[in-house]
Amino acid sequence: MTQQKRHDAIIALVKRQGYASIEQLTRDFGVTPQTIRRDLNALADEGLIRRVHGGAGLESSTVNTAYTTRKTLNLEAKRRIADLLAAQIPDHASLFINIGTSNEIVAEALRAHRGLEVITNNLNVAAILQHNEDFNVIVAGGQVRSRDGGIIGEATIDFINQFKVDFGIIGISGIDEDGSLLEFDYQEVRVAQAIIRNSRQVFLTADHSKFHRNAVVRQGNISQIDALFTDRQPPEPILRLIEAHDVALHIADAPLAPRVDDAPALA
Repeated sequence: MTQQKRHDAIIALVKRQGYASIEQLTRDFGVTPQTIRRDLNALADEGLIRRVHGGAGLESSTVNTAYTTRKTLNLEAKRRIADLLAAQIPDHASLFINIGTSNEIVAEALRAHRGLEVITNNLNVAAILQHNEDFNVIVAGGQVRSRDGGIIGEATIDFINQFKVDFGIIGISGIDEDGSLLEFDYQEVRVAQAIIRNSRQVFLTADHSKFHRNAVVRQGNISQIDALFTDRQPPEPILRLIEAHDVALHIADAPLAPRVDDAPALA
């Protein structure tokens, strides 16, 4: 079994049981405790499980990971996803960009575009794009969340409902196997739903960790989006839904490792 398949199996087991011990995982996978500890540490670093004494448990479905931590999780993958998504946005397009660290990286990838009109409820996105004189950046009104610069509330929804744009760019905290798009904050979800309703095309950015993550509020369903941008092939149940609803799937290529024969010769 490859490391990636073992990681996926560990996540599935923890989700099924709620907790798995190092002893059980060592026995089930036929590897050493040291290997399992490395696996669990790597999965915890990606935010896929919660590392606890003697094993692993589920991440909370009611409390999101801190914003400062999320900014660094899977950063390289998020940058590749953002570059792939930005390549699908033409110059002189109108778009919503929602709350989320992945969306902030998308904003960075869009800075070389021309003539964009960007409506956002994310102060960090506005700060990233404000210096491009060729852009028209419009910031939604509403309540500003101190922890991440997100703008939410009824005023935000009313503001977004005034527009109809070419592209809505949204992120997500988790994608369930039934296609549910999951978030932690009810008010944030209502804003995202308004963005979906008022976009001609909806682009979802989600790195691979989102396929295994639980959150308590249903934002919508994967059938409502036009394209998913990620860094690994989704699990089979999600892949079937994507195909059934004609959702375009864009997978960012991982950087190639240097070949052995490309290494410099030793003197």
